[in-house]
Amino acid sequence: DSDSVCSNCSCDLVAPYIYCALCKVNICSLCFSKGAEFGGHKNDHDYHIIRDDFPVWGNTDWTAREEVVLLESLQKYGNWNLVAKEFPNRSVREIRAHYDWFYLDRKGSKDLPEASNRDWFCEPVVPYRQRISDTDEPPRYSPNTVGYKSLAGYNPARSDFECEFDSSAEDLLSNLKPVDKDDPHFDLITNLQCAIIQSYNRRLRERQRWKKIIREHGLIILRKVYAWLHRYDVTITRPVYEKLIRFMQFCTPVQFEMLMEGLHHSGELKIQILRLCELRQRGITSLADARLYVKLKEIHDKCENELKTLHASAQFNWKLTNRSFPVETPKKKSGFTPIEIIGMPGYEKLTPSERELCRTVRLVPITYLELKDILITENKKMGSIKLKTARKILKIDVNKTRRLYDFLVQEGYIVKPVS
Repeated sequence: DSDSVCSNCSCDLVAPYIYCALCKVNICSLCFSKGAEFGGHKNDHDYHIIRDDFPVWGNTDWTAREEVVLLESLQKYGNWNLVAKEFPNRSVREIRAHYDWFYLDRKGSKDLPEASNRDWFCEPVVPYRQRISDTDEPPRYSPNTVGYKSLAGYNPARSDFECEFDSSAEDLLSNLKPVDKDDPHFDLITNLQCAIIQSYNRRLRERQRWKKIIREHGLIILRKVYAWLHRYDVTITRPVYEKLIRFMQFCTPVQFEMLMEGLHHSGELKIQILRLCELRQRGITSLADARLYVKLKEIHDKCENELKTLHASAQFNWKLTNRSFPVETPKKKSGFTPIEIIGMPGYEKLTPSERELCRTVRLVPITYLELKDILITENKKMGSIKLKTARKILKIDVNKTRRLYDFLVQEGYIVKPVS
């Protein structure tokens, strides 16, 4: 850019520098002090001194130079600790407060672009269960079909259940009989019967309460409910949301939806933090470097897979192409393509070596922990465990079992029997 370099020596301009009012060119202070003349410029032309040691905004001691450094370093690093290294005399808290006040809150100028504040619940996720009452015609499944069984005994056309909740409640009234007023125990028996009827009414109210919960929360079609819950398998995890669904009865559908979505977004943030920690461990400290690393890693993995395919092809194997007689190509064991396990259930419970094993063997962390506990328990019973026994117990891919078995033996979790 010609505006950021000296028109005479082409060096980068550093304020203060000179702007020629006649030639409309920039001149560095060194060339100006030497009286440099070039092209149509003469050293007696009118000029302006361009400085950046003045405040841009009112009520602040930040200079224009510092404002430029702040914006450039934020775009370059995306990390407040690294940005603070550009300002030795200012703290991280002071820098963040200045940026929030003058730029995000636009206290410096209303002409600044407005930051978009994303409201997670401005458009709440409305699952199918909130719209089940909008259907014009209720579903009418034939008996003994999958759809009929998935309704859990509910008859949409009749808007009632074939099998009532607490179906034995009516048994309380089956033995009640009229009492003669001349009976000496008339008052006592009448009070007892009233108490039984009150108990029956309480059970009826409880029945209606459960029906209301099932209707409002859309729990009638169970298969769709579980399909909706599977959305949270990675972020909230199944053991947690199976306990949380018990709280449906204490809140409205929208409140429960907000609770689940809040935990879901919290889980997503946790996954992002884990990924950033993984990048930091690899020495990556800026968002630009992280994006570059991810892109290069994708290219590397793609090239590595293509190279494996090339090596497996006899057509391009130089050891075999120059032979005059047919040679049977040895069958190599197929390797595992690594998977991304960051953020999966149980990831934070793994050691670095266990994470690498799960990544390369394509094991979900929570599954690995379950298989590991099974082998350790069997090892404690028998004192040692054979590979053959491990394969019978785990019943997974034999190559995965061998890798898992060798790893646990190497780490000292289980003992290999002495042959």
